[in-house]
Amino acid sequence: MRTRPASAVAAISALALLIAACGSDDGESALEEATADNPIEITMYYPIAVGGPLQDVVDGLIDDFESENPEISVQAVYSGNYDETIVAVQTAVDGGDAPVTSVLLSSDMFQLIDDDMIVPFDDVVSTDEERAWLDSFYDAFMANSRDPEGRTWGIPFQRSTIVQYWNKDLFEEAGLDPDHAPQTWDEMIEIAEQVQAETDARWGVQMPSSGFPYWLFQAFTTQNDVEIVSADGTEVYLDQPQVIEALEFWLSLSQDHGVHPPGIVDWGTTPEDFLQEQVAMIWTTTGNLTNVRDNASFDFGVDMLPEGVRRGSPTGGGNFFLFADASEAEQIAAMRLIRFLTQPEQAAEWGIATGYVAPLPEAWETEAMQEYVADFPEAAVARDQLEYAVRELTTYARGQIYEIVTDALQGAIVGDTTAEEAMRHAQEQADNVLGPYQN
Repeated sequence: MRTRPASAVAAISALALLIAACGSDDGESALEEATADNPIEITMYYPIAVGGPLQDVVDGLIDDFESENPEISVQAVYSGNYDETIVAVQTAVDGGDAPVTSVLLSSDMFQLIDDDMIVPFDDVVSTDEERAWLDSFYDAFMANSRDPEGRTWGIPFQRSTIVQYWNKDLFEEAGLDPDHAPQTWDEMIEIAEQVQAETDARWGVQMPSSGFPYWLFQAFTTQNDVEIVSADGTEVYLDQPQVIEALEFWLSLSQDHGVHPPGIVDWGTTPEDFLQEQVAMIWTTTGNLTNVRDNASFDFGVDMLPEGVRRGSPTGGGNFFLFADASEAEQIAAMRLIRFLTQPEQAAEWGIATGYVAPLPEAWETEAMQEYVADFPEAAVARDQLEYAVRELTTYARGQIYEIVTDALQGAIVGDTTAEEAMRHAQEQADNVLGPYQN
């Protein structure tokens, strides 16, 4: 853990900019001298398991990039889920074999900065066109891709919001309008109760509480019109009355209304429970959209999350980061790869293939994306929800904070503690962890 006064941070940033300005010619020269027979080699860690359709998509995009840029060779390392990937990256860094770039959770940003593992893209860009590229992404995704001083540390790519999926066939069987998703918390409970009473569905609604419970919880807090994290990642606000109320509402779905499974609900089985028609409505990432579309044996719908006091969802998903231990030529080469992958056509292709939100408006203006949305309007829901989105819980000491919040939420869910006790205890623990960063 490292903490520095603001003056030191400013001095380091100024020095980095000076070094980048003086050394940029060397990096560009190395790229100009590289050839297909002697390319600049870059390693990219990517958070998906080896094999399967997502790897095929990424491999195809990399092949396209290498065809256009034969002087750059990309080695993709498919490293499992996000948690497994950041462990693999940390191990590689500690072993002196850091990747040049990786997709990691956008919420890892402050921790990666604190560990001196990454550099801001501002230090690598050198042209007005490249600077314009940094400003081409949705503002909601940049909220946890830039620091409060405006430096860009992450480039949005595998990004998402939480959306609600519903089984239209079960709605119709229950005598409900199959084309109408619940728009409020109260309506969600009413619909869930009716579906359970009139169909064989075991549960009316389901939200996972393992894997990323803080993320689902942040949907409830956002809808209750309260922020739980500061913009600079040094404070969390877990014991506010609206936060406690949000957790109490989540608990009430099971404890008071009986429309939600009791106990801990697994992240990975939630979409499968939906596909097996065990549950009528689920909240999960838009990144599950392609999976549901390809495997549902019933008609389904996708909509923004229902509102409490307001609509809202945290953003989520992964950003590209550039690693400090890479050479300047490698960093420039990686930036060219990232620019290629986030060009409108490639970003549209990625979004269509996966269900993730193409991270810049221009991608949605491409012919391919417009045709896709015209045929499958559900694909635009997560993008439209960005209007109501907030930054994902992004802090220093991210792993410790997530463990604290997860333990508090799961303790309340299984009945070991009340919502108020859980959140107050979590706040005390988080204050102890984040105190050293509050200069």
